Amino acid sequence: MKYNLLGNTGLKVSELCLGTMTFGGKGFFKVIGSLGQATADELVKKAVDAGINFIDTANVYSEGMSEEITGQSIRNLGLDRHELVLATKVAGKMGPGPNDVGLTRKHIIQQADESLRRLKTDYIDLYQIHGYDPITPLEETIRALDDLVRSGKVRYIGASNIAAWHLMKALAYSTWNQKERFVSLQAHYTIATRDMERELIPLLKDQQVGLMVWSPLAGGFLSGKYQRNATGEQGRRNENWDFPPLNKSKAFDIIEALEPMAKAKNSTVAQLALAWLLHQSVVTSVIIGANKTEQLDDNLKAIEVRFTPEELAALDKISQLPGEYPAWMIQRQSVGRIS
Repeated sequence: MKYNLLGNTGLKVSELCLGTMTFGGKGFFKVIGSLGQATADELVKKAVDAGINFIDTANVYSEGMSEEITGQSIRNLGLDRHELVLATKVAGKMGPGPNDVGLTRKHIIQQADESLRRLKTDYIDLYQIHGYDPITPLEETIRALDDLVRSGKVRYIGASNIAAWHLMKALAYSTWNQKERFVSLQAHYTIATRDMERELIPLLKDQQVGLMVWSPLAGGFLSGKYQRNATGEQGRRNENWDFPPLNKSKAFDIIEALEPMAKAKNSTVAQLALAWLLHQSVVTSVIIGANKTEQLDDNLKAIEVRFTPEELAALDKISQLPGEYPAWMIQRQSVGRIS
């Protein structure tokens, strides 16, 4: 297991991160998974034994149950809390009231205390906004997060699911007002969904912001279980939730390119899809979740996969984004300016 610096910090996190969205199974998140404490303990132990020191959850996952189960797993297994990097999130609706949602000072600080209670810890390593709040001033959000760091309840702050201009505005505000900066972005990125390469990835590289990848198998679509012309296939996308969106025809082209590579490497399509992300220099950590220990075992083997330059070039060609303005104009005008 490799350990990468989280953005422009000295904090080292494992290249694979254990995601806990499958813990709990309450409310909407039942379609993702409904693991109880015993199975969660097994997954956490297997992940930690494999070298993972990074665990990601969120207050909205199963209405707080994911955080509760995660915190209890750490205790049940006798793990050293200080050896782990715990990440959670805030923004989603956590109650019936009008202020039980969003990125206001009131909601952020109240939910930080609730997350600490559920996780059974006295600090959160990485506290992330879970999205964009269109009605709360950015300044209010940043100042509330900064206060949490100053109080010792939070070590670092991050963002998730926001546009490039949202992130850059936040970074600029923090810099010029000497407030805590977002050190990471949690975003959706796969070999079949490379949209963030247009604006977000250039920004992350320029501003030295770390990238945590969620749903690296595109909701299971890149797991290898789906075939172009098959009918009656079982899987989360067919049974419950066809998410996240992707161009399925192009995704099948990519899967069909991965299949012979997987066979030659004695690996699985899922392992190669994860390994492709691990070969992208912008990626800090890839979040892997599972409903079964066998799934986690398979995903963990992705760190052993190596691609030749020729294989990476072939995968890049078949999965690259179509040209879009202003990218094609910027590329044209950069000729001769970059060696």
